[in-house]
Amino acid sequence: MTNTLTIQRPDDWHLHLRDGAMLQSVAGATAAHFARALIMPNLIPPVITEADAIAYRQRIRAALSRTGQSLEPLMTLYLTDETEPTEVVNAAKNGVITAVKLYPAGATTNSASGVTGIEKVMPVLEAMAEHGIVLCIHGETTRADVDIFDREKIFIDEVLAPLRATLPELKIVLEHVTTRHGVEFVQSQERNTGATLTPHHLLLNRNHMLVGGIRPHYYCLPILKREEHRHALVTAATSGDQRFFLGTDSAPHTANTKENACGCAGVFNAPNTLATLAHVFESASALEHLEGFTSIHGPTFYGLPVNNATLTLEKRADPLEINRRLVVGEEHVVVFDPGLPLFWHPLEG
Repeated sequence: MTNTLTIQRPDDWHLHLRDGAMLQSVAGATAAHFARALIMPNLIPPVITEADAIAYRQRIRAALSRTGQSLEPLMTLYLTDETEPTEVVNAAKNGVITAVKLYPAGATTNSASGVTGIEKVMPVLEAMAEHGIVLCIHGETTRADVDIFDREKIFIDEVLAPLRATLPELKIVLEHVTTRHGVEFVQSQERNTGATLTPHHLLLNRNHMLVGGIRPHYYCLPILKREEHRHALVTAATSGDQRFFLGTDSAPHTANTKENACGCAGVFNAPNTLATLAHVFESASALEHLEGFTSIHGPTFYGLPVNNATLTLEKRADPLEINRRLVVGEEHVVVFDPGLPLFWHPLEG
């Protein structure tokens, strides 16, 4: 029986840190276990220009300096209908950004400024393909006639598959995949296509959110799906397939904005992501593939070196204890509840 597991220090390829007091409170939870994180740009106002990204990176570093922790923020730009190709190319050449994020307008939190039609941004995407810049996609349609549980599949069929065929050289990450259809699409691509998977989508299906009463802290976008889809995600994550890697989509909201008549979408899982993943991979008899998923596949896709530092997980008889409330000013954020005990404890070194 394996009681300890040492892996290269992980990276998070999809992280929301927000700004202001929220940033100050949540950044340390990721820095405790991760070396790098790809930072989402959906602030208000969004991170649209190179100057915006530089300023936001400085605020993140300042927040971390107060705790004495280390985390390398990898910045992204928020793609809009008005984004100029030169803005993106220059930001990448100057080492300011690692990727560009495409939100379909209205798809999720703070996405109102997102793309209204893929044809509007083709000049930018063509330039990104030419210069090897990664496009991260929130893969959901926002058409009113499409059921929320079908948004990912329809987006793949109507937008992503045609885009992939039109620009085969564009490096694309389909983020927070939630369906069998998403998994199968990525598996059908031989190159330049990757996908991130979240710990909560690997562990939960929509019954966990809806049966016996609505659980607002499980509400996220893309929304939790049927068990058959969760099973497909687990199979992909634990297979060792290099096209799949970790993006937590840790997305903090204060409890008062989650627990109301129109609750915000997002799961704050940064404090217990690694313990959750160790449980998922052990349950699938695939602990040998955990390091690839958390620490190797992501940097390989992005063309970055694997981290030199390591992190050890230790399985103990007593479950991991995590404070379920993280104070943010006069409010608090509720930490992800996996709904079961987690016995893998992340250690340093």
